[in-house]
Amino acid sequence: MTSSAEAVRLAPIEPLPPALSSMWRLCKLGYRHEPRLMLAAFVLSQLAVLPDALLALWLMLLGKGVLDGNATLIVASAIGLGVSATATWFLGTVSTRVQRRFRDRVTIALESHVARLQASVATIAHQERPEFLDRLSMLRNQVFVLDHMYMSLFSTLGWILRLAVTIGLLVSIHAALALLAVFAVPTVVTSTWRPAVERKAQEGGAQPARLARHLFATATTAAPGKEVRVIGLGPRLARERRAAWERWYGPVSHARWGTAAWHTLAWAVFGGAYVGAVIFVSSGLRAPASHVLLVLAAGARLSAYIAATVGEVGFLRGFWMDGSRRLAWLEDYAASMTASADLPALEVLRCGIRLDRVSFAYPGTSRVVLDDVSLLLPAGSVVAIVGENGAGKTTLVKLLSKLYEPSSGSIAVDDTPLARIAADDWRSRLAGAFQDFFRFEFVARHTVGLGDVPRADDRPAVAAAVDRAGAADVVARLSSGLETQLGPTWPGGVDVSFGQWQKLALARGFMRERPLLLVLDEPTAALDAETEHALFERYAAAARNGSAEGRITILVSHRFSTVRMADLIVVLDGARLIEVGTHEELMQRRGHYAELYGIQAAAYR
Repeated sequence: MTSSAEAVRLAPIEPLPPALSSMWRLCKLGYRHEPRLMLAAFVLSQLAVLPDALLALWLMLLGKGVLDGNATLIVASAIGLGVSATATWFLGTVSTRVQRRFRDRVTIALESHVARLQASVATIAHQERPEFLDRLSMLRNQVFVLDHMYMSLFSTLGWILRLAVTIGLLVSIHAALALLAVFAVPTVVTSTWRPAVERKAQEGGAQPARLARHLFATATTAAPGKEVRVIGLGPRLARERRAAWERWYGPVSHARWGTAAWHTLAWAVFGGAYVGAVIFVSSGLRAPASHVLLVLAAGARLSAYIAATVGEVGFLRGFWMDGSRRLAWLEDYAASMTASADLPALEVLRCGIRLDRVSFAYPGTSRVVLDDVSLLLPAGSVVAIVGENGAGKTTLVKLLSKLYEPSSGSIAVDDTPLARIAADDWRSRLAGAFQDFFRFEFVARHTVGLGDVPRADDRPAVAAAVDRAGAADVVARLSSGLETQLGPTWPGGVDVSFGQWQKLALARGFMRERPLLLVLDEPTAALDAETEHALFERYAAAARNGSAEGRITILVSHRFSTVRMADLIVVLDGARLIEVGTHEELMQRRGHYAELYGIQAAAYR
């Protein structure tokens, strides 16, 4: 038999996709969003390099004209030089403007694409598992400038075109001069190898780099500001941030020095070959002076072109291509999470939701949070989940919401596996309010209305949700009612208390009027016991009125006076399901539930 701890062992993170295919996917993404601008930017970038690449030819012809006393050749070559210089400037300027416009437009598309990918992943495991977080952290740093990859690619192709023209000119003197390109290979190798080594060192230190940023944000942002100052944490944060930065920078610096030494040696090899080429043409071939001038000009430009080409290739490989690989990985990861979810959500529940030997451990941990849980949540029922802190109550709610997949076991909605139901479709039939709610600092109407996005601007629907949540008193105190801007950092914005935020979050959870599953995970922890009890009584009555659709309401609360109204009470302890029944049944058993109920009742006497 396999133990639960073995069953929840995490699958390793998938490696990044191949570099070239990832870059090709990014190019197709840019073309899909801005086809005309991308094509124009590419063509102009290549046309702009040709006049510059031909300068060595015009210098050779000018030298030949001077030496031969050929006035026509002198004038023609001088005009060629002037046209090349002018065309280089003009085409370069136009190309830069077009590329900038393309970048501005494609940047929005890329940022939206990444945001949509992360939001579309059915679960949130990638936002909690350390190795996923490291990879996403680097992608977030790169995505805001990932549009530069297109420009870097165009620039790389432009430098390669310059190289091809220049090598062609050298070969016209003697085929052996093509060996200059061979002696440039070491510089190409070291330029493409360096960024990979340095990037590996940076990625190996992603965790201390992330810690350094977190400590910096803790020391400088407003949210933790009061506690940082009251307990005098500032100096320690500064020291630990510096230590974390050093743990990241030490290996990176070592890698940079090592790769720089090899790169310098590679350039020394090319420099020696260039000197040998000049001597070979002038002394070995006894070529005319114009040919020597061509070798000097083209050879000098060749070294500059090779430097620019390998530098651009290295930059493309080390940053932009690396970013495209992370983006391709995120695309594949998001697709893999939805590939098997091909069924729609049910319109009504006949039997209910069944958990069959479900176990779960959070990403990056080996501790089992739910262990071999089998349970039926009957259709049309109000179910309360109770247990001490860490018993697995919120985790069970997250699994039912498809925020995570069970590490082992299965969940079925009637006879349909929950894993087969598309997450977006299932969540459209789900509503809920949570203790760890997010404070959406929008106009109050939208802060509530986002609970049902298609009706976010429906004022009657928002007002009805506010009433159901018992939040009318909060709205009444706002200066402009539902049109009040929330959050003191915004113009005209107001600050509200934690309890008021909680009521607004509760109202947001009640925007959907007829959900199949309503989850209330301690959403009223900041309210007094009597208010919570009254609200939950109202919710339970409303849930039972919708029993024809088989709607299930789940209540999670530490207050036993509230949960006793439930049709079914589920008791968790130490990650395991230990009791199930009504309040009366559980009290008669005199088990764990009865013990906890007695302790809490005694505290209120």
